[in-house]
Amino acid sequence: MKFVTYRASVEAAARLGVVVDDLVVNVGALAAAQDKVLPDTMLGLIDAGRAGLDTLRDCLGSAAGRFPAGTATAIGNVKLLAPIPRPRKNIFGIGLNFVEHVAESAKSLDTSKDLPKQPVVFSKPPTTVIGPGDAIEHNKKITQQLDWEVELAVIIGTTARRARKQDALSHVFGYSVMIDVSARDNRRAGQWIFSKGQDTYAPFGPCIVTADEIPDPQVLDLWLTVNGVEKQRSNTRHMLFKVDHLIADISSGITLEPGDIIASGTPEGVGAGRNPQEWMWPGDVVVACVEGIGTLRHPVVDATPEENCRAEAS
Repeated sequence: MKFVTYRASVEAAARLGVVVDDLVVNVGALAAAQDKVLPDTMLGLIDAGRAGLDTLRDCLGSAAGRFPAGTATAIGNVKLLAPIPRPRKNIFGIGLNFVEHVAESAKSLDTSKDLPKQPVVFSKPPTTVIGPGDAIEHNKKITQQLDWEVELAVIIGTTARRARKQDALSHVFGYSVMIDVSARDNRRAGQWIFSKGQDTYAPFGPCIVTADEIPDPQVLDLWLTVNGVEKQRSNTRHMLFKVDHLIADISSGITLEPGDIIASGTPEGVGAGRNPQEWMWPGDVVVACVEGIGTLRHPVVDATPEENCRAEAS
């Protein structure tokens, strides 16, 4: 199944929807129409586990494509939000997880040319998340090196603590797309959180596809363009550490909980690795896609700090 978080109108509350053909079906309303109860948020559905998904399948089967009035809307008529608009805790980012990206980073970012022996893990705060179509903010007072990275996002469905690699994928609820935006000139003593953790630096969506529809996450094409020009194209089979390895590694010391997100790393083609280097600027449009999941499209806009706005207004 394919799930979205959406608004049916500007004033409407965010709702959980399941995509059926070209419709978004309100999960909570569909269940209520059949005298059943289902959550109306993505985190609530993840928490409901297999029982929640089974109930929804029953509801969809009973509807047989004829949805009660007010429960279904054409997907083109809704505003899609980030599937999880506010994650419960930091996103787990993975650095240097494609061999070619290790090489390009060593040339341009002073990272080691040797392949990492363990996953390189960093974090992005929940406040980095934006939904489909929302603007990536470029603050010229902070960065002159705003970069792009397309990534497969992994959404955890059940608690994983010291998970075995062979069992790791059983903890996955589903998969999505994320752009790991980075201010390359904002690393501090080798630490990445300010470089990668600023507001709007985690475009996320447009949906979550459940794990049963992607039984092997290591066969997916992914690509990214800037202003229509292709910058990245690869396949998740080229990951140095596969999704099962990432889950096992992180959970060896940090418990993964339902709703947690892992951004699993990017292939070569980032702006920092190009000769000459390229960066995103206000007016640019970045588009990212992962096969079988969907496409994100985001404008880059100038972000003037609030204090400067107030000064100009006065």
